[in-house]
Amino acid sequence: MKQTFTKSMFTMALMPLLFSAGAVLAQETSPAEPEYKNQVKWNVPAAFLKNFTFQYERAIAKKISVGVHVRFASKSKLPFQGTIESLIDDKEAYDRIKDFKTGNFSISPEVRFYLGEQVFKGFYLAPFGSYSSYNASGPFRFQSSQGTLDMPLEGNIKTISGGLYIGSQFNVSKRVGLDLFIGPNFGALSGTISGKKTLNTDEQNGLRSGLNDLEEIPMVKSKYTVDGNGASVDLDGNWPGLRAGLSVAFRF
Repeated sequence: MKQTFTKSMFTMALMPLLFSAGAVLAQETSPAEPEYKNQVKWNVPAAFLKNFTFQYERAIAKKISVGVHVRFASKSKLPFQGTIESLIDDKEAYDRIKDFKTGNFSISPEVRFYLGEQVFKGFYLAPFGSYSSYNASGPFRFQSSQGTLDMPLEGNIKTISGGLYIGSQFNVSKRVGLDLFIGPNFGALSGTISGKKTLNTDEQNGLRSGLNDLEEIPMVKSKYTVDGNGASVDLDGNWPGLRAGLSVAFRF
């Protein structure tokens, strides 16, 4: 009896909130409803980095939308190699990994809160989350008594992050717009790269010494094992970043 009474009181307490939410939603979607409720977008500058980024966005209220970004890239050499080299700040460590190739896939859901009169127009704030998977492969260079040797490594690195960006959408015509945005994100990465190769004792020691240099990569911790059959490297750490772009939008 006491349990039933408690449930009834809880339901009654929630009713004003439900009515209020219903009234707000009705207000938000009444006469000022946008003519088009859907948008698809293409992030043009990302293509110059061999990344193809598309977005679907749907209006759910007068000033609110939900959407999802999808990004993918085929395997190629590391972008911004000069920037990566300066971040590592150790030429020897950079030389060990400079010929690695990476490809990626990412999916990022978001909610947008437009600050103007309606959705799909003007300034907005957009909290988002992101899941990414990177495949990496290449020769890891190390020194032994025989000179410079290569250890082929390959594996996957996954990241989960979240952030907030600000942006503004400008309408070019009734159906076409330009969306400019920028914002930080932060999260974590984890993954394993490994390779098989017959190694003698001297080569194993040289590879261990080379893998120690991975500690020079900022914000990434590495743990490795080396034996006569090859090597495996576990990676984990922080994943900061900056999302930015200029997308062409088409409404329907």
